[in-house]
Amino acid sequence: MDNIADRVSENIITAIKCDQLVLPTLPEVALRVREVADDPTADIESLASVISCDPALSARLIRVANSPLLRAGRPVDNLNNALMRLGIEYACNIATSLAMEQMFQSTSDIIDMRMRDVWFSSSEVAAVSHVLCKHYTKLRPDQATLAGIIHKIGVLPILSYAEENPTLLNDSITLDKVIEKIHGPIGSLILKTWGFNKNLASIPEDHLKFYAQKSQPDYADLVTVAVLQCDFFRDNRISALDFSSIPAFDRLGLDPNIDIGESKVLAAELEAAVDLLRT
Repeated sequence: MDNIADRVSENIITAIKCDQLVLPTLPEVALRVREVADDPTADIESLASVISCDPALSARLIRVANSPLLRAGRPVDNLNNALMRLGIEYACNIATSLAMEQMFQSTSDIIDMRMRDVWFSSSEVAAVSHVLCKHYTKLRPDQATLAGIIHKIGVLPILSYAEENPTLLNDSITLDKVIEKIHGPIGSLILKTWGFNKNLASIPEDHLKFYAQKSQPDYADLVTVAVLQCDFFRDNRISALDFSSIPAFDRLGLDPNIDIGESKVLAAELEAAVDLLRT
């Protein structure tokens, strides 16, 4: 079985290198939002003109601005005021995260179900990353959210390959092994192609390096801990790990036995974050 997974993994990587397997592209609105994010002269008006072209995204950003996560007072009821409350960088990262949901869909029922599962788990990891970041670090919660959303982006082209190869599609065990083996490096390749900065582009690979040694905590650490929190009861490999030996907890100043669901405040914020990310 492992030999089959290795062979399929090599075929997928070769297909990507030879441009025979098209990497996913960001939704148009997300592309334009990233352009604003990378423009040092951009202002609220220029960001609003981009996001306003997508009424659904505009409405969701207004919800974010009014959410308990920001603990704001007076509610806002229009996009410009929402963006002013959020700030350009925060709004760009959250808008990108929200816009990416549409990528996790397929016309194939089997692939669509798998893609939606990936989105479900990614949004959960993003929400946990946001809450942990906000309460335990000096990093940016919006960036942590985006890091969680993109940590499994490499699964998408693998599922696209499976859709064109029924033998793999119908062999869920081998497909899962292929995903586990190569989604990290493929995900980082996709993010580099999209022009994401190094801190984010490395997330798909780096969050899987459970025993990496670093001098400072980073977004990969947040995603690592969030994945361990989310998958503890779902993944036998993860539940078998000794969390006390994983350096990310120590770098973030977190107890390896932390369960954010035990805190009413954190649990409420986690619920709010998940609700905002899922339509």
